[in-house]
Amino acid sequence: MLTNTIVKSAATSFGFDLCGVAPAEPFAGLDRLREWIDLGRHADMAWLERSLEKRCDPRLVLDGARSIVSCAVVYNTDQPYSTTLREGHAAIARYAWGDDYHVVIARRLEAFESWFAAEAGEGFRSRRYVDTGPISEKAVAARAGLGWIGKNTCLINERLGSWLFLGEIITNLPLEPDVPVADRCGTCTACIEACPTGAIVEPYQLDARRCLSYLTIEHRGDLPAAGAAAIGHHVYGCDVCQDVCPWNRRAAVSNDPAWQQREAWRPVPIAELAARTDDELRAAMKGSAMKRAGVKGLRRNLKSALEHG
Repeated sequence: MLTNTIVKSAATSFGFDLCGVAPAEPFAGLDRLREWIDLGRHADMAWLERSLEKRCDPRLVLDGARSIVSCAVVYNTDQPYSTTLREGHAAIARYAWGDDYHVVIARRLEAFESWFAAEAGEGFRSRRYVDTGPISEKAVAARAGLGWIGKNTCLINERLGSWLFLGEIITNLPLEPDVPVADRCGTCTACIEACPTGAIVEPYQLDARRCLSYLTIEHRGDLPAAGAAAIGHHVYGCDVCQDVCPWNRRAAVSNDPAWQQREAWRPVPIAELAARTDDELRAAMKGSAMKRAGVKGLRRNLKSALEHG
């Protein structure tokens, strides 16, 4: 019989730093997600609205779902935070420094899921996702006891910090659920005060239309005037709300080769990065999550950074 302890032990063997189990029940608290979308704070990320019902009820994702196994991997590496970079140097979101996490984590989840199928036997059914499915990953992880969702809307683990990639396996197995942990943000407002664009409009509420991570990665076309003016040295994503979080002062550091900073992205002056050819940038992005914005998006961001940084 598969127990919670056996599942967590197996998760470690497949390369995960954290693992917990959440019941596949509706998320009553995600009513705030509906309100967030109604306020337009999801910007033009229409897929969030299209998948809203499934995000609120994981049973709609997998018929007969009983449990969700939530896994996390530390991607923090021993390199400076964006808040400590020298003036004029390009800041690139930490998660994009190495290999594409969608691919790396998906492979680990696939192996983990195959183990589940072999151990559970006939009748086992499942779905796995890494930031691509109709599931609210942070809400699931919080329910599974991996941490709490902080005022910056990131999942924070007391021991490891918030530099975490998440992935899930939804299954029809009736696994013993873990207990959620308490919110430990307390009275701290460091992330809210440090946000370059005021995108954290209130504790636990992020307006994507103002967020540099959204604007420099997901947004298509020219940057809005306010975003362009606030871009500073952030040429791909923004880590400020995590950089200043007290729980990341002693965040866990990973030696996994997959997450190490590629030579092309090591602290480099914005002007030097902008001077590289499209082929050079494309080669540096190969197999990276930075392909999401592509060379065209990075060029746009670099142009604004040179003008306003």
